[in-house]
Amino acid sequence: MNPNAKITDEQFEAYLKQVRELVEGPFDEMQKEIEVTNTFPEEFYELAKKNDLYRFYLPSEYGGWDLNELEILRVQEEFSRGPGGMRMHLHHAADMNWRILDDYGKPELKAKYMDKFQDKTIYCNFAITEQNGGTGADLHTTALKDENGNYVLNGEKWLISHTDCSDFTYVIAVTDPEKSGDERLSAFFVPNDAPGFEIVPMPHMMGCKGAGHAGLKFTNLVLSPEYLLGEEGQGMEIAIHSLSVSRVHIAMSNLGMAQRMLEISLKRANDRVTFGKPIASRQMIKAKIADMQMMVHVLRTAIYDFARDFDIDPHNDYVTEKAAICKLFSIQTVKLVSDEMLEIFGGDGYFEDSPYGPTERLYRDCRAMWLEEGAPCVQRITIARETQNHGGVIKYNF
Repeated sequence: MNPNAKITDEQFEAYLKQVRELVEGPFDEMQKEIEVTNTFPEEFYELAKKNDLYRFYLPSEYGGWDLNELEILRVQEEFSRGPGGMRMHLHHAADMNWRILDDYGKPELKAKYMDKFQDKTIYCNFAITEQNGGTGADLHTTALKDENGNYVLNGEKWLISHTDCSDFTYVIAVTDPEKSGDERLSAFFVPNDAPGFEIVPMPHMMGCKGAGHAGLKFTNLVLSPEYLLGEEGQGMEIAIHSLSVSRVHIAMSNLGMAQRMLEISLKRANDRVTFGKPIASRQMIKAKIADMQMMVHVLRTAIYDFARDFDIDPHNDYVTEKAAICKLFSIQTVKLVSDEMLEIFGGDGYFEDSPYGPTERLYRDCRAMWLEEGAPCVQRITIARETQNHGGVIKYNF
């Protein structure tokens, strides 16, 4: 436990148990309706606030508990055992939602808004992806200065999460079209109620039901300079650092899901009897269980290593590389574990209702993780680049 934390070790362990009981109880039950409506009821947000799921990760100066990064991630593992849409919302809340403003916002902006994250008075999404461009120097959304020194935002974003419940949006846009590299980009904290801000509906997702996604359109949206995050030309640096940390939160989400799938697979394998023996005694099933546990354990150690490094120096040389490794390996982990779970359950695991847990929903929900904060190919490009920069060496703090 962080020695400056506002709760004790015993209180923290009790809180982890509280979160697990919440997500595997009321949240799981609530999800039955959400699968049909594809909308979170107000009760979800109220329960999240009541159980401090918008508070635990914040520094104490903003109403939080001063937990370290590993402790924040451990809470995330617990709520990731629940419905995927809720996990998607809460994972973002615990990281990019507040961290970008805290890291890069101007003092007056932080003084005005940072303490409003603790009870979801405000919530912020993140918009970099575009339908007709990538997520790097080829972005087309612009934020150009007018004669009054304000920025005028024009363009579109696509596949933006949490648009249904956000009050602000972190937007990466071009501020210097004359430049060709990442230095042409800057980051902004954009009020969603500003004139010229439009939400463009998108189809519903295959899994992670309830979490809202949409496109965004900006038409002559005027921003005063106070809404610039960091400095002009720092947009891609802000995006990369923020995404790097968020990728580890995605990895922990995968770990939470994989751990639950492993546990219910073990119960099923011990209960299911064929030819007078539990299938857990069959060598092929033992091999599956061994592979599942191996992947879960290695993923957990990689995430814990990242968290240890991050708590020492959140801008250390290996943040980006280790984060991408965690994200990529977590996809491989949850893919193997979910596939093996389905084989262990057989046809019973493909149906919506299972006495062991939401096998069908977990199988669907975890597929979203291939794409959140960058697909596997993006992680491989990042890892290769950083590996070349570091000469194939990674440093550890243990």
